[in-house]
Amino acid sequence: MKKKKTRKRKKRSHSKTGSTRRQPRSLGSESNTNSDSSDDKFGFQSGSDFTFAEFQTVAKDFKELYFRMKDTEVWKPSIEEIEGEYWRIVENPTDEVEVLYGADLETGVFGSGFPLESSSPKASTLDQYATSGWNLNNLSRLPCSVLCFEESNISGVLVPWLYIGMCFSSFCWHVEDHHLYSLNYMHWGEPKIWYGVPGSHAAALEDAMRKHLPDLFEEQPDLLHELVTQLSPSVLKSEGVPVYRAVQSAGEFVLTFPRAYHSGFNCGFNCAEAVNLGPVDWLEHGLTAVELYSKQCRKTSLSHDKLLIGAASEAIRALWELSAVKNINSINLRWRSFCGKDGMLTRAIKGRIEIEEERLERLLPLVQLQKMDKDFGLKDEQECFSCFYDLHLSAVKCQCTPGQFSCLKHSNLMCSCEPENKTVLVRYNRDELNTLVQALEGKLDAIEQWTSKDPDNFSLNRRQHNSVKQDSERDGLEMDPSMKNDSLSGLLREQNHNPKKQCSSCSDDATTSYASSHSSGKKLFGVDLSRGSPAVLQNGTFDSEKDLLSTKVSEQTLLYHVDPLSLGSIASGKLWCSKQAIFPIGFRSRVKFFDASSPEITSSYICEILNGGLIGPLFKVSLEECPDTKFVSSSAQKCWEMVSHRVFEELATKLNPGRQDLPPLQPDTESINGLGMFGLLSPQIVQSIEALDTNRQCLEYWNNKLKLKDECVTVKGPSGSSESTVDMARSAVMERGQCSGTKVATEEEHANYSSSNTELQLVLRRLLNKADPEELRIMHKILCSGSTSPEWRIAFATLSQEIQRKV
Repeated sequence: MKKKKTRKRKKRSHSKTGSTRRQPRSLGSESNTNSDSSDDKFGFQSGSDFTFAEFQTVAKDFKELYFRMKDTEVWKPSIEEIEGEYWRIVENPTDEVEVLYGADLETGVFGSGFPLESSSPKASTLDQYATSGWNLNNLSRLPCSVLCFEESNISGVLVPWLYIGMCFSSFCWHVEDHHLYSLNYMHWGEPKIWYGVPGSHAAALEDAMRKHLPDLFEEQPDLLHELVTQLSPSVLKSEGVPVYRAVQSAGEFVLTFPRAYHSGFNCGFNCAEAVNLGPVDWLEHGLTAVELYSKQCRKTSLSHDKLLIGAASEAIRALWELSAVKNINSINLRWRSFCGKDGMLTRAIKGRIEIEEERLERLLPLVQLQKMDKDFGLKDEQECFSCFYDLHLSAVKCQCTPGQFSCLKHSNLMCSCEPENKTVLVRYNRDELNTLVQALEGKLDAIEQWTSKDPDNFSLNRRQHNSVKQDSERDGLEMDPSMKNDSLSGLLREQNHNPKKQCSSCSDDATTSYASSHSSGKKLFGVDLSRGSPAVLQNGTFDSEKDLLSTKVSEQTLLYHVDPLSLGSIASGKLWCSKQAIFPIGFRSRVKFFDASSPEITSSYICEILNGGLIGPLFKVSLEECPDTKFVSSSAQKCWEMVSHRVFEELATKLNPGRQDLPPLQPDTESINGLGMFGLLSPQIVQSIEALDTNRQCLEYWNNKLKLKDECVTVKGPSGSSESTVDMARSAVMERGQCSGTKVATEEEHANYSSSNTELQLVLRRLLNKADPEELRIMHKILCSGSTSPEWRIAFATLSQEIQRKV
C-alpha cells in the first residue's frame, strides 16, 4: 500500500549543495524520493553510481584541483579557509560549483559502520561494540526510549543512514522528522561543520527565511520541508536568531535537539552515520510536531499516539511491578521517575487527552460513539484522508464512504451526510483515559484497573523485549542475554567513570558534540549506553565479574535485615537529606527487632518517612502486627531510641516483676543506628534511592559523597602496597554496614546460619535466661558494636579463654 510505504520511511534530504540566491546544480549519489522534475526544480539531480573507491578518488581530485593543491606542496586549506570559501560560494557566487554527496544511504543495503552482533560461537573483539548502547543500531530501541514501541524498522529513523561526503557537500537547514532527537557519529575522515539554532527559535528562523527569500517561498510555500535552502548564519544573526557552530571530527558524536534547525557541510572526504532517538521528554515536542503536520497537510513517519500510549502502559507496568511484586530494578525506577502528578510522561498524556476531549465535545451529541476494534490501524496504520493526521486514538467514519476515515477536525469535509450518519471510533473511552492518568499519578487502584485491561501486556518487559527482538531478527542476530529480563530482580547498579566531553562551541539547546571514548560508563539522557542493559541481580548472580566485585559486600548476614517496601520520591529542600542519607517522601521498609510488647521474641517493624510540612521529614516506626504501637520523631535516630527504650522497659518488667529496689534499666542508645534500621545505609537501598535523584537535588548528601570520594584516592596496605579504589569502596561500605548493626559473613556461613537457626536460638535463650538485666545490656552493646570494636575483641578473647579453661 503506497500510504504505508510513505509512513515507514523518513523524508530524504536532497544530495545537496545549495545557494540562497540561486539553486546551482548538484549531483547526488543516489535517487531521491522526489521525482526528477522536482529535483530539477530545486537545482538538484540524481548522480551516477560509484564504488566506494571511485567516490574517494573523485572527492580527493576535486579538493586538490579546487584549492590548487599539489603533491609537492605542503600547504592545505584550514577549516576556517574552507568555511570562508563555502559561504563565499553561497552568498557571492562567481562560478557554478558542482559536488557529490552520498547521502541517506540505507545501512540495511550498504551496511553499517558499527559492528552487528555475530552469531558465531567464536568470541570477537568487536562484541563489546556490537552490544553497546552507543552503537547506533541499538540506540533507538534502548529501554526507556519511546521508539521501542514502534514495531516497524523505519529507515532513517530507527535504522541508521550513512553519509559519504566530500568537500562542500552540504545539508541545508532542516529539522528532524517529528522533531525527534538525532545522533550523528563520524566514523572517519575530514571534519564536518555544523550550525544549529535552538528549538525555541525555530519560528524565528522560518520568519527570517521567508523575509530574505520571498520569491522562493511564494513559489514553494513548504520550501523548508524540501531541505534545499541554505542561508548564511550571519543573515540569521542579523535577524536576532541565535546560531551556534560545532566542528565534528572523526570519532565524535553530534546530538541535535527537538525542532532545533541545523545545517552544515563537509570539509572533505568522510563517512558518518546517523539515527533518530526519542527519550520520554521528546513526547511533548512530538505532539507539537504532529499538530503542525496536520495544519500543513503533511504525512507522518510514525504514529505518535501509539508511542505515547505504549510508553504510558510500560510506565504503569513498571509501577505495578514495583508495588505488586516488589521488582526493584533500574528500568522500573527510571520509568517511575517519569510519572507522578508533575511527571513529564503524565504531562504528555494529559496534554494529548485535553486536545482529544476538546475536539470530541464539538462533535457530540450529534454523532454516535463506538469502540474501535482492538486491531484497528495496528497493521495498516490509518490516517485522515484530508490532513494525514494519525488515527490511532480516534477516527470518524460514514456509511457512504466505507474504508475512508477522517480525524475529529475534518469529519465535515469527508462527505455531505448528516452528522447522525457518522460514527466516531475511539480506542479508549473517557473513563479509561481518566484511569490512565490516575495510574500514572500513582493511584494503586487505577494501576490495578489498567493492568487488568490487558494482562498479557504486563508480563515483565514484554513490549520492550518484543521490539528489541524484532530489531535483532531483522539483522539475523541473537539477543544480548543481558537484555532478557523476564526474571528481573535486584537493585539499580549504574556506573559512570568518565564524564562526556562537551563541545564548548555549541549550545545544549541546539547541537552538542563530544568525543567518543573507549571507556565505559557513558550516558545519554541518564541511560548507561556502554552496555545493553543495566547490571541487575538475577537469581543471585551478577552479569559481570566487575559487578560482583563491587557489590560482593552486599552479600551479608544481617542481624537486623532490612527489606525495602517502597522507595518513595525525592523532595527538594535541605531538610530532606543529610550528609549520610537521602530521605524520600513515602519511603517504607520492614525490619525485624525485639518486640516492644514482648521483647523475648522478634517482630517486624514498618519504617516510614512522612511529609511533616515545614518541619521536613517525620520518621515513623510501628509494629506490623500492631500498628497502634508506633513511634514518631523528626529524627530516625531518636525514633529508634524510643523503640529501644520501650523494649528495655518491657524487658526489665518481665525479668524483675515487682522489684522496686533495682535502678531503672537504661539501654545503650549509642549501640543502635537509626538510619541503619530504616535501611538508609544499606548499599542496595542507597543505590536505588540515589537513582531517584536524577537532578541531584539533595545537595548536602551529594557534596559530602563527592568529598569522601576525593579523599579516598588510594591507601597503603600493611605491606606498603596500594589498595584499589574498588577495595576501598568495599571497605567503606563494610564499615558503614557494621555501624548499622550488621556482621559480614561468607555465603557458606550464611547457609550454615540459616540451617541451624532454631538450634542457635535455643542455646542462646538458655544462656540469656541466666543473665541479669545489666549483663544483658552489656551483651547487647557488644553485639551492636561490630567486630572491629575493642569491646567485641575483648569479648571474643574472654570467650575463647573460657572455652579453653572449661574444655
